[in-house]
Amino acid sequence: MKRLFAAGILCALIALVGPLRVAAQQDTDRPNILLIVGDDTGFGDLGFTGAVTRTPNIDRLAEEGAVFTRFHASPVCSVTRAMLLTGNNPVEVGLGAFDYSLYPPAKGVPGYEAYLTRNTVTVAELLQNAGYFTAMTGKWHLGGTRHGGEGPHKWGFDRSYVIYTGGANHWNSGVFHVDMQDPAQRAAVEAGRVPKERYFENGAQIERPVGIFSDTLWTERMIAYLEEARRELKPFFAYIAFTTPHAPLQAPDWLIGKYADHYLKHGFEGLKRARWESQKRHGIIPVTAPFPERSTNPLLGSWSALSDAQKRKQALMMATYSAMMESQDIHIGLLLNYLRESGRLDNTLVIYLSDNGPEGLDVDGELSNPEFNKFIDAFFIKDISKIGNGNLFGFIGTDWADAATGGLSWWKWFIGEGGVRVPMIVLPPRSAAFAHAGSRTAEFATVKDLPITILDYAGVAHPGDSFEGRTLVPPSGVSMRPYLEGAMKAPRSEDSWHAFELFGNAYVVKGNYKAIRVRSGMYGDGLWHLYDIRNDPGETRPLEESEPKRLSELVAIYEAYAAEKGIVPVRDDWSPWHGFTKDPQ
Repeated sequence: MKRLFAAGILCALIALVGPLRVAAQQDTDRPNILLIVGDDTGFGDLGFTGAVTRTPNIDRLAEEGAVFTRFHASPVCSVTRAMLLTGNNPVEVGLGAFDYSLYPPAKGVPGYEAYLTRNTVTVAELLQNAGYFTAMTGKWHLGGTRHGGEGPHKWGFDRSYVIYTGGANHWNSGVFHVDMQDPAQRAAVEAGRVPKERYFENGAQIERPVGIFSDTLWTERMIAYLEEARRELKPFFAYIAFTTPHAPLQAPDWLIGKYADHYLKHGFEGLKRARWESQKRHGIIPVTAPFPERSTNPLLGSWSALSDAQKRKQALMMATYSAMMESQDIHIGLLLNYLRESGRLDNTLVIYLSDNGPEGLDVDGELSNPEFNKFIDAFFIKDISKIGNGNLFGFIGTDWADAATGGLSWWKWFIGEGGVRVPMIVLPPRSAAFAHAGSRTAEFATVKDLPITILDYAGVAHPGDSFEGRTLVPPSGVSMRPYLEGAMKAPRSEDSWHAFELFGNAYVVKGNYKAIRVRSGMYGDGLWHLYDIRNDPGETRPLEESEPKRLSELVAIYEAYAAEKGIVPVRDDWSPWHGFTKDPQ
């Protein structure tokens, strides 16, 4: 395994010599599409967004492509993936709820199924119907397990090698999240074994090989699928959904040591400020962006309050997280090398993004789960010297998650910019007009826009309200291609807006402004606030008193949206981690 990974590092380094793209050996008329998704990759976790983590291949995509510095996903993974594949608002297609934490009164309400429903069509289905070879590897998380829904083989993918759930052990078939309602998992726990995650290839359950890191597993299988497309002389749509750096924190051990001293030196507070400064130097946030002080967040602790042993443990946890990101980058390099050597990279639209901000759950503090901790205590070792191994389980935790975002506030699960603003790069095919090569743009765009953009480049029209006998909710995403080609000043018009709700928290963006409301059950005050998120990405300076008319306009937009979509109101005292604090009756 070490030899395989060392070869991967060598190949990735070789790829750094010269530009990403060279003259193509063979191209088809229609462009290929490579869609790459990192899992819980925070806004500041890449080299080009402020980290010391080595991500040269992703950084090179950023150097040659267009980087969107004000790009929104959702604050949790499955909800983002629904928008990513359909262009719809999540509540329109079953993902108004998160399968790991469903608000009880919403159960059974249309739009809250927590899996992708059949009133939409995926970009994979439309491309498959147009003659594309479609393939997916990695994390699906849109249905197909006992909770309902169907896997990618039913949603337009010719080939798929995936887990259906939200995460898994990175070295073996152990589960990430124990479901005691699943008879097989309950039986395993009662017998003293870690339950097995189910892996599926083309819809059939298979055995996952042990001892192969997840990045390698997904990348090798994707390359095999792309070889099929090459032999069949078909353009391809390749969707690789990495499971790094999603917990559990596990990585090849030789990648971990190089980062530990950096995190030990900086601590929580120092890292956040260092990334904030680095993001300004990299053009990721404005040079005038105010620093989001950690003291305003009730969930954050102090590095100085930790013992030396605790600091060393925390530094190793964050170092493992960086190692996972470096591993992901190496495998992206191998995939890009393969496409270049097979003569198809120049004619490929490449998109990289994360599904949400960094994970802030922990084994300690308010965002821990006692039942989950029992599982970790029962089945995983505590020897921190074995960090990275498949029999040790860790999170980066709340404090590192906050620090990882640099100039933003909050993290995964929350709708602050740290939870929803994620890295995103677009590199069009070489033959396409491209007015923003190597640029950083603060123009607003959302994950809903990506499938519509993909279809535009592929020359495939979205069918609107019907497809193969199914009645559809038309998507609201827009194509970014006119902007990328210089035909428009921004991906969206000045009058367009984007609204979002999850767990009873809501926001709406129009232009540079974001109106946001967070319930007290998730550490907000339940009131609407207004921010200029272009110039104040950390949401440090509320503007509702100075701009009441603008706030009223955005709130009215959201309220009309919520009424139209049938958004279920959420009680203030409900938490997605701990349920109701009072009797729900």
